[in-house]
Amino acid sequence: MKIDARLLIAASLLAVAAPAAAAVSPAVGKALNAAAAAAKSRNAAGVAAAIGQARAAASTAEEREKTAQMAGFAFTAVGQYGQAAAALEQVGAPCNQLGPLYYRAGQLDKAVAIARKCPGGASQIMVAQAMTRQGNHKAAIAAYNALIKSNGPKAIYLENLAGAQFKSGDKKAYLATTTRLIKSDPSAARWKVLLTELQNHNMRSEAKLGLYHLMFTTGTLERASDYQDFARLALINGQAAVAKAALDKVGGGGDPMSQKLAAAAAAGVSKESAEAVKLSATPATAFKGGNAYLGLGDYAKAIAAYEKAIAANGLDADFARVFKGIAATRGGQKAVAIATFKTVNEKSGMKDVADLWSLYASTR
Repeated sequence: MKIDARLLIAASLLAVAAPAAAAVSPAVGKALNAAAAAAKSRNAAGVAAAIGQARAAASTAEEREKTAQMAGFAFTAVGQYGQAAAALEQVGAPCNQLGPLYYRAGQLDKAVAIARKCPGGASQIMVAQAMTRQGNHKAAIAAYNALIKSNGPKAIYLENLAGAQFKSGDKKAYLATTTRLIKSDPSAARWKVLLTELQNHNMRSEAKLGLYHLMFTTGTLERASDYQDFARLALINGQAAVAKAALDKVGGGGDPMSQKLAAAAAAGVSKESAEAVKLSATPATAFKGGNAYLGLGDYAKAIAAYEKAIAANGLDADFARVFKGIAATRGGQKAVAIATFKTVNEKSGMKDVADLWSLYASTR
C-alpha cells in the first residue's frame, strides 16, 4: 500500500528542463553544451566535469543562473538528485520542484521541511511518505488523516493510511480503513493490495491457510510458490480436495515438490469422503472432519462438524470458528458467517484472518 516515490518527482523531472539559450561567454556556452550532451547520454561523470567547468568560467549573474539551471537539468537526468536540488535551490526554484528532488536523493529532513511550506496535495503526500520511510508511522498517519480531512477520502490516501496503520501495529484502525476501501471497491485488485500486504507477515499455519483460502476466493493468488504453499497447508489440515484445486489451478509442475504434492492430494481425495464421515463423528476430531467436508464442497456438513468442535471448546475451537465462517460464506449463509467470525478470540492468532473474511462476507 504505497505511493510510488517516482510519482512524487514526476512534476520536478518534467519541470527541470534544459535552460533556454542566453548571452553567455564562449567558455560557459561550451561547458553548458557539454553538460547537455553528457546528460542526454546519461554520462554522470561527464555532467559533473562540464558543470564544474561552467561554474569556474561563469562570471556574471546570468551565467551563474544558467549554469545552475543546467546543473538542475543535467544532474536530474543522471540521477544525481541531491546535486540537482542544491543547484536549483541557489536560483530560487519552486518548492514543488525542490522537495521531490531532495526526497528522491534521500535527504528526507530537508524534503519534509520544504514540503511542509509547499501548498498542494502532492507535497503533503511526500511528507507522509517521508515519515513512513523514517519509520515514524504515527506522523505518517497524522499526515494522511490531514489529507483526507482537507481533500476527501481518496483511495490513494486511504491505501497509504492503511499501510501506515498496519506498520504502527494499530490493527483496529487498519481494518477500519481497509473496510472503507473494500466496501467502496471490492475488486480483485483492491483485495490483492490488502492481502498481499498481510501475506508478508508471520502468522500461525491455520491462519495462513485461512488467508490462502481468501486469496484463492478473491482471485489474488498469482505465484506458483503460493499455490504450492496453499496446497501444502491444505494437505496438513486434511483438505485434500482444496490442495488438488490449488495445484490444478497452476497446472501442476515437473519439479519434485509439485509432483509430491500432487500425489499426496490425489491420494487424499480418494479417501476424503470416508475420512469426513469418520472424523466428524467424534468431537475431538470434528474439526478435521469439517475440513474434509469443506474440501469436498459439502458446506452444510462442514458447518455441522465445525459446530461440534466449537461445542467441545478444545484447542481447535477458534480454528473451527474461522473455517465454519468460511464454509458458511461459500454456502451463501452470509449472516451466519459474519456472526461466527465475530466470536473468534483475539488471543487465538486467528482474529485478523476472521476479520478479513467477515469483511469479504459483508460485500457478498
